[in-house]
Amino acid sequence: MQMNKIISQKIAAGERISTEEGLWLYRSASLAQLMEWAQTVRRRINGNKVFFNKNVHIEPTNICSNRCLFCSYRRAQNEEGSWALSLDEIAAIAQKYKHSDITEVHIVGGVHPHWGFEVYKNMVAEVHKILPQVHIKAFTAEELWKMHESSNLPLADVLQQLKALGLQSIPGGGAEVLQDAVRAKICPEKINSAAWLQVHQTAHNLGLSSNATMLYGHVESYEDRMVHLGLLRDLQDHTRGFNAFIPLKYRKLHNDLSAVGEVSTAEDCRNMAVCRLFLDNIPHLKAYWPMFGKSLVDNMLHYGADDLDGTIDAGTQIYSMAGAEDTKPTMTVQELQAICRRNRFELTERDSLYKTVKKE
Repeated sequence: MQMNKIISQKIAAGERISTEEGLWLYRSASLAQLMEWAQTVRRRINGNKVFFNKNVHIEPTNICSNRCLFCSYRRAQNEEGSWALSLDEIAAIAQKYKHSDITEVHIVGGVHPHWGFEVYKNMVAEVHKILPQVHIKAFTAEELWKMHESSNLPLADVLQQLKALGLQSIPGGGAEVLQDAVRAKICPEKINSAAWLQVHQTAHNLGLSSNATMLYGHVESYEDRMVHLGLLRDLQDHTRGFNAFIPLKYRKLHNDLSAVGEVSTAEDCRNMAVCRLFLDNIPHLKAYWPMFGKSLVDNMLHYGADDLDGTIDAGTQIYSMAGAEDTKPTMTVQELQAICRRNRFELTERDSLYKTVKKE
């Protein structure tokens, strides 16, 4: 039986796609067929809904002890363009939203070489004190592992202490590609794949949900992507702790991988569709608009994405520093509504755990 027919029958029956079939999808499936299959799966899981939340990003520092080749965001201490927010400055950002209707604060930054665990605990405690009703999603596995190492505390204790202070979930950053041969090329100073997975498994076991990411479109192969997706799917089978998966496109400006260029929009669509078809146990796929750009997120909704992240309110510089189109990314609800209306989807406001926000 032809692979095309085998996969079509599996999708119709809601059966799992194998790694070998995932590779075939990457290499041989037509974009038209991928779009049809991805729409079938995303509608089965999420109907006609496209989710978003009202969120703000706080980036405490871009000073980082790691020197990842793909990163345009990182600065050395005292380098031009570097910043490290004080606790008072972080509190001032949170205060701006004290009487707003945001539902999430997202806190992620570089791995500062001189910040200990207490700095991060104080950060969470301060934001939670000012915005007690707002969900705090904070710190990548990379940042959390640094806290674990610098404090000499077990990883579970680090997460428990942060949870007690107000942490409610963790983002998916730092995964890049969960294939250590690739990591050795693009981010050799970062934790290995097993450690990244351990952080998320530990968080899930403590009742903290998380997201997962994949940075694609640089030196990795389709086989590497499938290893990455397989590890995520396996962990999700055991913990059910991932809320969403976020494919992140490598952007080429101002970093040491610039010579490899960027993949095409067609490849973005192909990747989104394959991820939707393979990750059958992760309910949501996010089209992270600060990375794709507002002009391209429409495509992603037709290739399996069901989430547009949030309003963000100019709080992130990670992708704008690498060449994304929005230099101060913010999205109004009206803009999100227009995207959904022209693509015939239903915009749905959610909280950080994907519960629908009820309007008064």
